[in-house]
Amino acid sequence: MLKNKIISQLICILIYLISFYLSYILVPESISNIWLKIIIWHIYATIFIYIGSVILKNSSLYDPFWSVAPIPIALYLALNFENTLIVKFLVLTPIIFWALRLTRNWIISWEGFEHEDFRYIDLKNTSMLRAEFNNFFGIHLFPTLIVNLSLYPLVFILTNNSNSSIFLSFASLFTFLAVLLETISDEQMREFRKNPLNKGKTMKYKLWKYSRHPNYLGEIGFWFGIYMMGLSSGMAPFWIIICPLTMLALFIFVSCPMMDNRSLMNRPDYKDYMEVTSQLMLLPPKK
Repeated sequence: MLKNKIISQLICILIYLISFYLSYILVPESISNIWLKIIIWHIYATIFIYIGSVILKNSSLYDPFWSVAPIPIALYLALNFENTLIVKFLVLTPIIFWALRLTRNWIISWEGFEHEDFRYIDLKNTSMLRAEFNNFFGIHLFPTLIVNLSLYPLVFILTNNSNSSIFLSFASLFTFLAVLLETISDEQMREFRKNPLNKGKTMKYKLWKYSRHPNYLGEIGFWFGIYMMGLSSGMAPFWIIICPLTMLALFIFVSCPMMDNRSLMNRPDYKDYMEVTSQLMLLPPKK
């Protein structure tokens, strides 16, 4: 099993490297708009990953794309535009921390191409044509567009020769702490699941006593942190609030309900837990 996992991860890394490189050389040099270039690269890379997932018959190939793709995007913006080192440090540090954390989670939890995320299986459990539509648009392209939109505030802080400010420092710290919340939540859940006596039981302790999805709360906080860093430049228009709000909607209306429904089917005690525990915000349990 370990050998299969390592081979699967090596294949995944190779596909990603090829996809990222091919996408980069396919972006027309004549395009002057920086974000349009990034969008095209992001979509091309998604298409190549999708092709790989179809060939391998496993959409979980896309899983690390969420955390891996933002790194070359952020670095591209940071390295191709004049800015102070402190601004680059404050912006890139929480993003790299977030990406490493999520990618580490994937490395630890993914069992290889013999395993596919239950959410992907559910989305593809329909007619062949509809299944492929869900596979491309629902599993691959839609999340890419959401992430791309949510990264857009970086343009304003990394391409305008912005100065460091108290607001940027606060936004960077907020973003870092949001990722820390995610990390602690996942580690608490991992420790809970290690105990065989907890199989089939619901995690109701520590951070999970106050929120059914504290890891998702941290993820949402991360994207609001990206928004605040963009806002700190003083150049961002008011409407970019739509960037983190789109991510918030994704978790409230899609990710959280899917996980709740899955837990209701698999854990007899989850219904009672759900009735007294907040969906996202860290709040005292209802009495």
